[in-house]
Amino acid sequence: MRQKIPNIHEQILEAKGNGQKLLAILLDPDKIVWENLDHLLLKISQSPATHVFVGGSIVESTILEELVAALKQKTNLPVVIFPGNPSQISPQADAILFLSLLSGRNPDYLIEYQVQAAPILKKTNLEVISTGYILIESGNETAVARVSKTKPLNRENFGLVLATAQAGEMLGNKLIYLEAGSGAQKTVPLEMIGLIAQNVNIPIIVGGGIVDLHGIQNAYNAGADLVVIGTAFENDSHFFES
Repeated sequence: MRQKIPNIHEQILEAKGNGQKLLAILLDPDKIVWENLDHLLLKISQSPATHVFVGGSIVESTILEELVAALKQKTNLPVVIFPGNPSQISPQADAILFLSLLSGRNPDYLIEYQVQAAPILKKTNLEVISTGYILIESGNETAVARVSKTKPLNRENFGLVLATAQAGEMLGNKLIYLEAGSGAQKTVPLEMIGLIAQNVNIPIIVGGGIVDLHGIQNAYNAGADLVVIGTAFENDSHFFES
């Protein structure tokens, strides 16, 4: 198994400074068809992805470990844990997004799960990347909203979303993640992405509801530094060949 890839956050910052756009494929271990895993990993290696995110709203840790191990063995991309709760930690990964759900007021997702995870993370060599996670209303109830028992921010209230992102930056978050949610009917509004990108200095991640290459490019043009593709790639491993 290859060695860990160091300084992922610094690489994201450098890419932002150079105007290089990044792309992550999000894999939910619970949705993987394991018989097709080798084919899936081959398609990831052949894709323009720069990172692989691993996680989901409800994931068994043993399955997570198996998927991370396979990714580390058969791809050269950074493997970043995108956790739904403290059980989703794999020491084999390269980094973890240390998420705080800034859009909600459920204390479990603001600080409690982070407190539970901290002692575990201190025993690993994972790069911990503090990330302000902001859920945006997308036309349907997503798994994030359902599991976290929080409401997304109104997609028309740009001022509140901006203030939330700025608060996250002031609190010391290294990244801001604007999320429409898995299987979202509507993506994060492009004007909203632009507003956030123009008024915070840290990198912006955008995910949820993007179903084609045109959608990825639109998010980039609006100001996203890193775009996440999940459901669309899960449904079609030839996504990037279209």
